[in-house]
Amino acid sequence: MPRRVPLALLAVLLAAAPMPAAAPTAVALAASPVARESVQPAGVLAEGTRWATPYYVVDSGKPGPTVMVTGGIHGNEPAGALAAGQIRHWALARGKLVVIPRANVPGLEANQRRLPDVDAEASDLNRNFPQADGAVPRGQPAEAIWHLVRTLRPDWLVDMHESAGFRKEDPKRVGNTIIHAVADDTRRQALAMIEAVNAGIPDEPKQFLLLKNPAKGSLVRSSADRLGVRAVIVETTWPKQPLPLRVRQHRLMVHRLLADLGMAACDADTLLPPRRDGGPVRVAIYDGGGSGPVPPQLEKTLPESGQSRIARIGEAEVRGAVLKQFDVLIVPGGSASKQAAAMTADGREAVRDFIRRGGGYVGLCAGAYLATSHYKWSLGLLDAAVLDTKHWRRGKGTVQIELTDEGRRLLGHEPGPFDIHYANGPLLAPGKREDLPDFRTLAHFRGDMAQHGAPEGVMPGTVAIACGRFGQGRVIVFSPHAEKTGGLEAFVQRAVQWAARK
Repeated sequence: MPRRVPLALLAVLLAAAPMPAAAPTAVALAASPVARESVQPAGVLAEGTRWATPYYVVDSGKPGPTVMVTGGIHGNEPAGALAAGQIRHWALARGKLVVIPRANVPGLEANQRRLPDVDAEASDLNRNFPQADGAVPRGQPAEAIWHLVRTLRPDWLVDMHESAGFRKEDPKRVGNTIIHAVADDTRRQALAMIEAVNAGIPDEPKQFLLLKNPAKGSLVRSSADRLGVRAVIVETTWPKQPLPLRVRQHRLMVHRLLADLGMAACDADTLLPPRRDGGPVRVAIYDGGGSGPVPPQLEKTLPESGQSRIARIGEAEVRGAVLKQFDVLIVPGGSASKQAAAMTADGREAVRDFIRRGGGYVGLCAGAYLATSHYKWSLGLLDAAVLDTKHWRRGKGTVQIELTDEGRRLLGHEPGPFDIHYANGPLLAPGKREDLPDFRTLAHFRGDMAQHGAPEGVMPGTVAIACGRFGQGRVIVFSPHAEKTGGLEAFVQRAVQWAARK
């Protein structure tokens, strides 16, 4: 539950803006001490209703601007919500940062743009804010958000969204733009934010543009027109762009604003709060170039253990220093050669260095190929070769595997063969690297998969799951997909815990 403050202090905080009749509660701010993230919410907007959503406050303890960041106003635009959830962990040199990561929680959970089960006229949250002096917001979610904005009167407000197309390619779309409320200083700052993000976009048609005049009734337009707040909408573009890329673009632009205001005390690739002894396992899931869609089961499985903090990362984060924030890297299915190419030689060396220094690696299908020592582009984390590479496309379906004694101790399944989903994963065998220790076999294939011209009888008896050490780190790889097999979810949980030395 959020921390509460005495009623006297609550009255002082809210005196500048009396609560409208029937407005949901906005619990008073509980500022954190110097320059560190607020793990617990400072309050809950619309508390006790289906629209309840927490907000967070990072207070540097030093005078400076107040910047508010909002995400998830439209429920089918996840990048802004995820970016806001990371930004709330940023440290500040001065001023205060207020973050509402998930403004439209039911919409985000339903992957629905509008407010679920609300009359059409009032279902677009970003059209429900006051359009005239004296007007009131429309609906509980807008009332709660507006009350907080009106109470705090931030110096800047950044509202993060996504569009279905690039503005430079389609004038009817607003993807990859910043839309600013009309004011010279707001325009200048928006251009600086665009400069920051465009520095990492070599493809000119995908670069960001500046637009003006946000839609009437939007949070940004109303905050600027009614309250005089400097405000911008940031729009990324979702088709054919990985989620971590869009999330990072949001972070880069917000970070440029904070840096220009003299507030930033961390870099734009800070995704998690400072480490705490005994804290949850910090898991990075690679979702960059070469990876297929991350199975929803993977992200849903890990939190069920109650011991994981998860973030998706792309190739840019891999090449940077982001892995140092994590305990374990999961590389899921897709194309291992394309994953390796996207990471580049620098990124692959960053992964090796992360594991060498004590990090954990969990490879699933393509991630298992990537961990071997078989290919020129391999990471070389395990002394493992890949059998029958000519027929790597062996097929997709259900096969049987059987755990070894060590596999049962680590993964915890009953003896005997059992079914598991398979999709062109590697058939592993011992390699010939003298500089790497031998891997340990956790499971063998017992069934066969021989589609697309693959010869029969090659798969049975080969290694399906293996683990080993690389430097001070731990590596575990799955050729088949435990994360896509009902009843085997605990395999991934235990693999992550083992890789993290838990």
